[in-house]
Amino acid sequence: MTIFSSLRVRNYRLFAAGQVVSLTGTWMQRVAQDWLVVQLTHGSGSALGYATALQFLPTLFLSLYGGVVADRHSKRRLLIVTQAVMGAFALALGLLVVTHSVVLWHVYLLAFLLGLASAIDTPTRQAFVAELVGPAQVVNAVSLNSATFNLARIAGPAAAGLLIEAIGTGPVFLFNAVSFLAVIGGLVLMREADLYLAPRQPRAAGQLRAGLAYVRGRPDLLWPIVLVGIVGTFGLNFQMTMALIAKNVFHRNAGSYGLLSTALAFGSLIGALLAARRPRPRQSLLIGSALAFGILETISGLMPSYLTLVLLLIPTGVAALTLSTAANTTMQLGSSAAMRGRVMALYVLVFLGGTPIGAPIVGWVAQVAGARYSLILGGAISAVAALVVGLVLARSRQLRVEPHLFRRHPHVHIRLPEEAPMPRPDIDEVATAS
Repeated sequence: MTIFSSLRVRNYRLFAAGQVVSLTGTWMQRVAQDWLVVQLTHGSGSALGYATALQFLPTLFLSLYGGVVADRHSKRRLLIVTQAVMGAFALALGLLVVTHSVVLWHVYLLAFLLGLASAIDTPTRQAFVAELVGPAQVVNAVSLNSATFNLARIAGPAAAGLLIEAIGTGPVFLFNAVSFLAVIGGLVLMREADLYLAPRQPRAAGQLRAGLAYVRGRPDLLWPIVLVGIVGTFGLNFQMTMALIAKNVFHRNAGSYGLLSTALAFGSLIGALLAARRPRPRQSLLIGSALAFGILETISGLMPSYLTLVLLLIPTGVAALTLSTAANTTMQLGSSAAMRGRVMALYVLVFLGGTPIGAPIVGWVAQVAGARYSLILGGAISAVAALVVGLVLARSRQLRVEPHLFRRHPHVHIRLPEEAPMPRPDIDEVATAS
């Protein structure tokens, strides 16, 4: 398998191309929205936390239902609708800003409405990847999706920082509104006959409960979800405080804030390309990357200068992306086609739905103790969660350590008993530590 093997599939090429454009606009809007809140509130960390929480709050309540909807309907047509709606909300915010009519409650309201549409869009989009390429290419396609996402994270914040300095935040929101047309166009041009369509689930009572019971009975899915939920709630929220670190700690402008996000995204892009070469993620990789991310985030909070923080954010991005890709592909490969929408919805719920809980806490810590301590707290919690989940998995699955110390290349095999049946049951999980 090569790094770009999924791009041989026409439908996936159309999807990926649209995602590059649209996600660039989305990241531009995220930077512009954070900076707009900072401007409107004169640097309030609490206000920034509230805006972020409102945007992700619908995920907490609706993403599971979004997974049910995704399993019932055509994912391609559903995505066309959700993308159009999100583009309309971006257009509304852009018009409010360029006409000098925007006030803080406008930002809060439109962030919440954007979250409503995203609660349906995100699990649908996650589950749609498998229908684009089929089971043999899922790992590669998910990794390239992450690479696309992080390529946008590099271009988006950098472009947003420059545009905000040059012409303000309003045009950034307008560009994002237009960028959704790229995704919609790609979805319209796809050949439906080439899709690996999952069987649609008929409307029936108890489908949501069935999805939850399915995951509860699968420890190989349950514990990775628990881990990413904790890291997503407390660790990955540190991106929200980057605006405060740039402005209040290092006394930098919007362009410098964009560079911090770009450094993190550059590391994530490296992690995504490395992940694209792996046939299937090992559980040890999931635990190890979460632990590395927690440690690196904690150290980031102690960096003495702006430049050292920029440099450290690159490996932090590698660890964060490795974690999210390993978790995502574990969910995709570990769930049946009939349940995939609901499993991915639960994954999205805990990964992103924790943001409304964690964002106000992290914002409050930044407000009271300083932005540095928001990084230290989030990193420490993530590292402890990785250790605890790793120990729980090791105990529950009767981990065996097999040292091979007298060979030409000394190493240790950490062998785990065979997992529950998977769509690709030919692969046993063997983690190797040199």
